[in-house]
Amino acid sequence: MQPYPHVYEVSAHGAPSGEVIVSAPRLETLRTAPPKEFGGPGDRWSPETLLAAAIADCFVLTLRALSRTAGVAWNGVECRVEAVLERADGITRFTRIVTQATLSVPMGTDETAARGLLERAESGCLIGNSLHATRHLKAAIIVAQPAPGDR
Repeated sequence: MQPYPHVYEVSAHGAPSGEVIVSAPRLETLRTAPPKEFGGPGDRWSPETLLAAAIADCFVLTLRALSRTAGVAWNGVECRVEAVLERADGITRFTRIVTQATLSVPMGTDETAARGLLERAESGCLIGNSLHATRHLKAAIIVAQPAPGDR
């Protein structure tokens, strides 16, 4: 890892209506639009969905890093983020973020250690830690069953 601070530059280009083009050096461009809730088409990435995606992505990447350090093996993870946008105290903002994570682990894995890994990934996600919203983790562990020929 490089020393801090890390700087991330992104550009957005738009007209009075239509899509916004978001770009960053060496990355594919994204075409975004307001979500349906704000009068947009609802079929494009929006700032709101990108924020929720950033939290989910950060959770998985944090889980990877923590599991390598802890030596906990896992087969896969499904992560779903629900980010709730509300008007609170006269300000529209995300007030609650619920991360639902299901971790698939090999048979014989310490499920308590696996659950702890999910909890540390949620609390260690730098994107989530950068927001002022209540955060909740709903974690599930699935132990992989051996294939019929492996018994």
